[in-house]
Amino acid sequence: MPSKLAYALVPALAAMLAASGAAAQTTAPPPAPPPVFATTKVAGTENVYIFRYQGHQSMFVVTPAGVIATDPIGYLRPQAVTTYIDEIKKVTQAPIKYLIYSHHHYDHIAGGKPFKAAGAVVVAHQRAKEHLARLKNPDVVVPDIGVGNRHVINLGGTRLELHYVGRNHSDNSLVMLLPKEKIIFTVDFVPIETVHFRNMLDSFIPEWEDSLKRVLAMNWERMIPGHPYAGGRLGSKQDVQNLLQYMADLSMAVKAAADKGQCWDTAVKEVKLPKYEKWGGYAQFFSGNVERYCSYWGRGY
Repeated sequence: MPSKLAYALVPALAAMLAASGAAAQTTAPPPAPPPVFATTKVAGTENVYIFRYQGHQSMFVVTPAGVIATDPIGYLRPQAVTTYIDEIKKVTQAPIKYLIYSHHHYDHIAGGKPFKAAGAVVVAHQRAKEHLARLKNPDVVVPDIGVGNRHVINLGGTRLELHYVGRNHSDNSLVMLLPKEKIIFTVDFVPIETVHFRNMLDSFIPEWEDSLKRVLAMNWERMIPGHPYAGGRLGSKQDVQNLLQYMADLSMAVKAAADKGQCWDTAVKEVKLPKYEKWGGYAQFFSGNVERYCSYWGRGY
């Protein structure tokens, strides 16, 4: 025969089961993953589009005289390039006149052969052209034109300015400015509410911060980034200010550790910036950011 204690537990167990069932019924299902690719027109413009394939983004601009495309983002995924071109053709049948590389890193600019075959002129910073000519990656088209600190493309009534703002994530990153629309396209060196990738590969400290200040001095209002940071929203000058503050805070914290002889291992374990722990990539990559600044403050490179 069940004990009195067992009988006493029955109502409590029933209540617990009911509560757990109700909780299960009210728990929201996980959000559906985003589609593999998407093309969106930038609000408030007539001819500026963002093409996203997985976690990479490119900008393209449609004019009556042709299309200005950027970064083919075909590294290890040739289907991204053909999809990109197909998406452009859904918007316009005008030819693709230009393909502009943001910088020479393969994850953004591999896969340009179909653009070149379609007649596009490939443009990049002169140092990007030199790097790619030396590296001879068969999946990367060497630029036809290498530009310096400033270059202007006028096509079909649209003006696109290419600005070199100094060394940062690479020694050849270009900022692409549409002055009429007050929009810039930047890749990798201005993440939005996100720490830098890993240990800030191919980076130049402290010149990176100087380049961000030059970006702030330019006349723009919205920024299209090369990755869909912060839920895919466009960036603002406040985002650039916030990134500068993050880098200043990180630099100061790591310098203090370096002055105590704690670089690399101890600093990587102990330096924290809780103010930024909700930023994208903090859990995965913050320690790598610390390591990069430790190399600068602790070893001089």
